[in-house]
Amino acid sequence: MILFSAKPEAWAEWEAPLRAAFAEEGIDVPLAPEGDPAEVEWILYAPNGPLRDFSPYVNLKGVQNLWAGVEAAVGNETLTAPLARMVDPGMTEGMVEWVVGHVMRHHLGMDADICRNDGQWVRHVAPLARERRVTMLGLGELGSACAQALASLNFDVTGWSRTEKRIDGIATEHEVAGLERALRGAEIVVLLLPLTEATRDLMDAERLGWLPRGAVIVNPGRGPLIDDDALIAALDSGQVAHATLDVFRTEPLPEGHPFWAHPGVTVTPHIASETRPVTASHVAAANLARAMRGEAMHHLVDRARGY
Repeated sequence: MILFSAKPEAWAEWEAPLRAAFAEEGIDVPLAPEGDPAEVEWILYAPNGPLRDFSPYVNLKGVQNLWAGVEAAVGNETLTAPLARMVDPGMTEGMVEWVVGHVMRHHLGMDADICRNDGQWVRHVAPLARERRVTMLGLGELGSACAQALASLNFDVTGWSRTEKRIDGIATEHEVAGLERALRGAEIVVLLLPLTEATRDLMDAERLGWLPRGAVIVNPGRGPLIDDDALIAALDSGQVAHATLDVFRTEPLPEGHPFWAHPGVTVTPHIASETRPVTASHVAAANLARAMRGEAMHHLVDRARGY
């Protein structure tokens, strides 16, 4: 049996795409949002669902995460079966579109260009993209795709990751020394790192201070990558001109949080790259079909690294 574990309302959205994808892959195994744990061999898992204790699933062979992020599952000591990340082309496309849109918004100064009903006609001309330095923190599937998309628009893109990566057309840095070099030249910084103990609060007061004064932060990655208090202080001082944030330590962002009212913050409701059932169902089905043939699942999580 394959268990679909997510919020109850998600089943209505996922059932038809999953069944169609399973049929294409030749998977003839019962699929349901509930069932006898002893009969469950595979789990399609959304971390915001009710499942926390995997120990009753004594015959579990593997778990396919339905989100890109696995931090909510990777530390679960009851989950000992192989865990695969969701790497979905549809998710990548959505993230690229969101990141490019907001980088362009800041690059062109679109917020300032809107003529309001105050009779003010104020014009400015943005530099060309090739004169704008963008740093991408995180060069995994999503970060690499976004970096390449921005480079294709002629932005001067530097990428940073914890380990060395090489990407055609992108200058890359790694390790702590490389992080400082990448940030010191960055007019716009995009955060697309996984959340691990090594990346938590990565953008603290010191590292925000490495940025050129007036830099912009765009975070569609994970909320705790940024020290909230340090960011507010950097915004208040003018060290950071603006932050567009799609992810937060607590979601939904609590009423009364300083980000809501700060003039230097744009809040979006964690929409940068939703898992889309139509495309993700094909990824999940193909990965389960591999496992059922005795092959290793794609995108297995390295628990030592946390992603």
